[in-house]
Amino acid sequence: MPHYRSYDGTELHYRVLGPEESESALPPLVCLAGGPARDAEYLGDLGGLDAARRLIVPDSRGTGDSPPAEDPAAYAFPRLAEDLEALRAHLGLDRFALLAHSAAAATAQAYAAAHPDRLTRLVLVCPGSRLQGELPDDARQIFESRAHEDWWPDASVAVQRLAETGDMDEVRSLLLRAAPLAYAHWDEPQRAHAATEGSQLNPVPRAGFWQAVDDSTRETLLAALHDVTCPVLVITGDRDAHSGMRAGELVAASFPHAHLRPLHLVGHYPWVDDSPRFRTLIDGFLRTGEPPTT
Repeated sequence: MPHYRSYDGTELHYRVLGPEESESALPPLVCLAGGPARDAEYLGDLGGLDAARRLIVPDSRGTGDSPPAEDPAAYAFPRLAEDLEALRAHLGLDRFALLAHSAAAATAQAYAAAHPDRLTRLVLVCPGSRLQGELPDDARQIFESRAHEDWWPDASVAVQRLAETGDMDEVRSLLLRAAPLAYAHWDEPQRAHAATEGSQLNPVPRAGFWQAVDDSTRETLLAALHDVTCPVLVITGDRDAHSGMRAGELVAASFPHAHLRPLHLVGHYPWVDDSPRFRTLIDGFLRTGEPPTT
């Protein structure tokens, strides 16, 4: 497992997927896992994105093979953005393309605000909008619109119980019961992908992700996003009962050059629900800075 030394001397780990550097004519893509603080294993190869280019997938502090932080403040997403800058320097990349899923979109936005000249492309997949200061309720509407599906009654009970319990063993069980709400379908590929979610939880890093980020810091960060000049692609799914679609609209509106691409019959994990369409969309955007029309 390759590793790099971050700003405070901590050795953090990352994975490299795809062709050797000498075999790929395409620049690498750095990929951040969400959660927050979920092990990056759930990203897999992002629907085959590693076929043509290298994927650099870091384990953030306290996840995967990276050690926990001595200072809990190091789990806050602006500090994780500085870990990303240390990774960039370690890889010897002057500029690079960045993809972030779900909560990691906050880390990616913090990085873009602090280091706008380092990014060639930015892809935000099913982001939330807590950073934007709004929590739209359309995810709940999407969830309720699927009440006719077989899995819904049990998932509904699990969602309610998740809001009431702090017992981690119960949380892990409830997450699996609630998992169908994050997918467009509940078939074998989705079930297999969801099966390890509870075991990938990292409670302490998760709790620290939003800590020490006050309104002033958040507003300063959002103001800096207006100076981000690289092309930005924001992807949402119309069956994403986790983040919804409105959050992605708010995130896209924070950038001067953002493309918003809603995907039909796709949930919170587009590379699981429709890997060919997801892969085509990302590949086209990374190559041209514009999302493909089909």
